Amino acid sequence: MMSLSNFLILPPMSRPETGCLDSLSTELSQQLKDHVDQTLLEFIRPNSASQFARHAPELANFREAVAQSDSKDDIDFLRSFREFIPTTNYEPYRPFIAKFFATPCREADVKDMFAPGLPYFFAMSSMTSGGEAKTFPRYRPPPYLLEHRLYLQILKIECEDGQSSKKVTVCSLSIGFLRMEMNWDVEDDMDRLDLWVPGQTDPYAISLVKSYRAYFVLNALFALADRRVTIVRFFFANVFVNFLQYVEDEWPLLIDCIEKGIIPDVEDLGYLRAPLEKHLPPNPLRAAKLREIGPPGPQGWAVRVWPDLREFIGITGGPAAASVPKVTHVLGPSVHMQSSGYGGSECSVAVPYHKGNPNTDFKIFFGDGVTEFLNVREPSERILSAWELVTGGHYEPVLTTRNGLWRYRLGDVVAIKGFDPDDGLPIINYLGRRDGSLGLAFGTTCTESQLTNAIVSAAERCIGPIADFTIVGDEREMPITYGYLVEIVGQIGKDVRMVTQQTFEDLMAANHEYRTAFWQGRSRKPTIRLVEKGTFSEYRRQRSDKTNVSIGQVKVPVVLSDPTFKEWFLKRVVMEL
Repeated sequence: MMSLSNFLILPPMSRPETGCLDSLSTELSQQLKDHVDQTLLEFIRPNSASQFARHAPELANFREAVAQSDSKDDIDFLRSFREFIPTTNYEPYRPFIAKFFATPCREADVKDMFAPGLPYFFAMSSMTSGGEAKTFPRYRPPPYLLEHRLYLQILKIECEDGQSSKKVTVCSLSIGFLRMEMNWDVEDDMDRLDLWVPGQTDPYAISLVKSYRAYFVLNALFALADRRVTIVRFFFANVFVNFLQYVEDEWPLLIDCIEKGIIPDVEDLGYLRAPLEKHLPPNPLRAAKLREIGPPGPQGWAVRVWPDLREFIGITGGPAAASVPKVTHVLGPSVHMQSSGYGGSECSVAVPYHKGNPNTDFKIFFGDGVTEFLNVREPSERILSAWELVTGGHYEPVLTTRNGLWRYRLGDVVAIKGFDPDDGLPIINYLGRRDGSLGLAFGTTCTESQLTNAIVSAAERCIGPIADFTIVGDEREMPITYGYLVEIVGQIGKDVRMVTQQTFEDLMAANHEYRTAFWQGRSRKPTIRLVEKGTFSEYRRQRSDKTNVSIGQVKVPVVLSDPTFKEWFLKRVVMEL
C-alpha cells in the first residue's frame, strides 16, 4: 500500500558492481538444488497436513503417491511432489478461503486450512488484470521474514470453547507484515491512536483514514512537515506521481496547516482528529521554508524539501515505468532509485540485485515461497526448477509457499539474465503479464515491456513526462490496433505530432511479428489519445472503493480488458495525437 509512513531514515548501503553467470557450474547447480530441496521441504511437510492438502481434488494424485511410498523419506516425498502436483490457479483455493468469510466462522472449520494454525491476516491482491480482488491467507513466518497497516475488514473466528473468539484482519500486505512485526492484536487498535512508529513520518491514526483524497492529503501534510526524510518508499513509482499532484493541488492548504499546526477539514475525521493534531505542532519556520521552495515542479524539488533525501524505493517496472522520468526529475540526480522487489500478495519472489541494476534486475529469493518455472517460448506442462533455467529464456513463475499455495501460476513472464555467482540463484527481469498482451485480430502480440518502452521513449522525446497510461483495442478502423490512453504531466511538448510515429517505429524495431503483420497489411500504426488530468487517480479511487482494496494496491494494467472501464476512460479523452 502507498504509505508515506515509508518516508524513512535508514543507514546507507554499499552496492558492489559485479556481473552474473551465464550458466551454472556442476558444483553450483548441486548447491542450488540442495537449497531448493531443503526449503521446499520446510513448506510442504507441514502444509501436507492442511485441510486444503487433504481434501483438494487437485492434490488427489499426490496424496495417493505419498500413501503408497515411505512418507518419511525426504527423497520420496519430494519426488511425489514433483511428479504429482499440477499447476494451480486461484479457483481451487476459493471455496476453502470462503470458509473464513462465513458467519459464524468456527475455529474448527478453518484451523490448519492451508498451513498449521490460523492465519495472522489476509492479504488483498493488487488486481493487475482489473478483475475481482483475491485474498490470500498469511500465516506468521519466522521472525527474520518480518519486514514491514490499515485493515479493510475484520474476520471473527469462534473458538472451540464456544465462549471466546479470535479476530483476523483483511488488509494490505505491508500493513499485515507491520502488524506481525509489532505483534499487534485487533482488539487493542483503538489504544494505538496516539502511536507514531519510530523512523516514519506519519502517525498510526492515518492508517485508519478511509477517504482516498484525505489519505493522500494527510500523508503529504506530515511528510512535508518533517525535513529529516532520507528515504521515500512507495509501492509503485506512479503512485508517487499521484502523491505529487495532490501536493501541488493542495499546496497553500498544506503550508497553512503546517504553520498553524492544524489538521485540514478533508473529511469528517471524528475521533482521529485529536491524535493527529497531537503530532502536528505549529511550525512557522518550516512553513516559511516550504513557501520559499514552492510546489513540485523544478528538477530536484524533493531534495530541497528534504535535504537529507538519498534514496527512492518503489516498483519502477511494468506500467510504473512510464512515471520514472517524472520521478527522476523531481528527485534530482543525487537521489538513488531502486525497485522494492518483485512479487505480490501471494508471495515475495525476488529482491533487488545490487550487483546489477537494482531497478530492473531481481534475484530469486526463497523466503516465504519456492519458485519453479514454466517455459513460455516452448509451451509445455513440464515444470522447471531453478537450476534448469537457461539465460535469455522467458518463463512464468510457479509458486509453492509457506502459506499453503501449491504450484500456483503467477501469470507473469520473466526473462533470465543469469545466475548469482555466490549461490547460483537466478537473476530475472520482469517482462509483463503472460495474458496481458493485447491479442489483435491479425494474431500478433507485443509484450507489456515492449508496449511500455515504446510509449515511454516516444513521450520523453515528444510530449513530456507521463503520469500514467493504459492500452485498449482501438477498433474505430480496421485492422484493430493498440490504442494508448495517456495522461501527461504539465504542458504538452512541442514535438507532439511525432509521438505516434516514434511509438510505431519503436514497436516495429522491437517486435518481429508486429513488423511482419504491418507490412502484410494485417496491422496499422498505434493510436495515442490524451485523457484529462486526474483520470488515473480517479480510476484508482473507484477501483479501491468498488473492491475494498487499499489505495496503493490498485495497479493500472498495461492492457485494459474491462469493457466498463474502457468506456469510462474513452469518455475522458481530450485530444488525439
